[in-house]
Amino acid sequence: MEYVSTRGGAGAVDFEGALFSGYAPDGGLFVPQRIPSLDRDTLRRWSRLPYRELVKELCSLFVTAELVPRSTLNDLIDRAFSRFRHKDVVHLSRLKDGLNVLELWHGVTYAFKDLSLSCTGQFLQYFLEKKKQHVSILVGTSGDTGSSAIESVRGQKNVDIFVVLPKGFCTQIQELQMTTVIEDNVHVFAAHGNSDEIDEPIKELFTDVDFARKYNLMSLNSVNWSRIMVQIAHHFYAYFQCAPSLDTTPLPMVEIVVPTGGGGNITAGCIAQKMGLPIQLVAVVNSNDIIHRTVQHGDFSLSESVKATLASAMDIQEPYNMERILWLLLGSDSRLTKMLMERFSVSKSLKLPEDLHRKLSETLRSCSASDEDIVRAVQRCWEENRYLLCPHSAVAAHYHYSQPNSMPRCCLAPASAAKFQDALLRAGLVPQLPPEITALTAMETRSTPLERGQDWAQALREQIEAVARRRGIAGQGVTQT
Repeated sequence: MEYVSTRGGAGAVDFEGALFSGYAPDGGLFVPQRIPSLDRDTLRRWSRLPYRELVKELCSLFVTAELVPRSTLNDLIDRAFSRFRHKDVVHLSRLKDGLNVLELWHGVTYAFKDLSLSCTGQFLQYFLEKKKQHVSILVGTSGDTGSSAIESVRGQKNVDIFVVLPKGFCTQIQELQMTTVIEDNVHVFAAHGNSDEIDEPIKELFTDVDFARKYNLMSLNSVNWSRIMVQIAHHFYAYFQCAPSLDTTPLPMVEIVVPTGGGGNITAGCIAQKMGLPIQLVAVVNSNDIIHRTVQHGDFSLSESVKATLASAMDIQEPYNMERILWLLLGSDSRLTKMLMERFSVSKSLKLPEDLHRKLSETLRSCSASDEDIVRAVQRCWEENRYLLCPHSAVAAHYHYSQPNSMPRCCLAPASAAKFQDALLRAGLVPQLPPEITALTAMETRSTPLERGQDWAQALREQIEAVARRRGIAGQGVTQT
């Protein structure tokens, strides 16, 4: 299994090479050269597996045994899930009115990103320990990625992690989950800008190939293939939990409703479809609706600004994983993918070719929810079930409540309601806070401000260089090219 860039200008790499990369050297994203295809017998066998065993089966398709022996892969995944609070790792709540909620948030930071990042952190350690190397991880976050990434590597001697958060755009709890981690290898920056604005300096550093190589720079955002790979399991598990029977021909369809920001989870769903899973995908967004407009009208273009919403982790205008989806729909045509993405990069506006738009609208349905829609969904779910939804999960529930379902449906729940007190207060509800979240407010915090008008890319460069000098590690070269 090899990985290539969506833009075709980088050499093929194995899983290790993709893991230790951010963007590919040509500015594209790494994708599998070949998507495995699963037959009915495999699906039937997998349908009986617990979640963690399903993750092992899926990862073994994308990580060769020559690179990571299967028994080692199994151990790494078991270790990754050892800190999860639920014995099944994830849990399906079956609620009234056919509302099925797949809780993906039973990890350390109460967010779905703990699932993929805990595994990715273990894969990372495996290769670093084998090669006795050090990496610098650079991550931008709209809320949950930063804390999950920090938890996956905190305290590790062969990793330094640099996290940039958008000051004022995260909830207080999300910010505290990052700034209260004061281990020596954790470096948090609070930028006075939105999540799209912080992506720009990060991409600038990754596309500076000499700098990225010198400091072993890598990403744990969902540009990293490992994140997408683990998230494919959500869709298989949701399908197996909600499909009425796998003994019919053809296999039954299940609709999976995916709260969507940067597009990593919906990309994982598109790959699951390609692998043969009979699912209908729905991308649900908040008022930052670029994916909704692209699905409905082929209009992949930025709005004037990012809108701050109750579903703050989805306050994103440039969903970079859309590039992977377009590459899949274009039949792996990297030349056309490159042309379209470069056109978008220049003008921040792209009208999809008619044939590509048709394929996209056949692959995805979409919906946009306002803050008012989110509040109503939270209130209705509580009134009918005494069940609290986070605002991102409520975006999916809004779709469920507003669209009659002709097939079984599963709504993915990305985060615990406990992390989003403001949204619940807007709905007239008060979350019960777990003690580990309550304790955050009394802890020491540490972060470096990035002010408006400051050269953020340069500030990040200087900090990465200073840490490397302190560790005596600059100039090792990348783990794999």
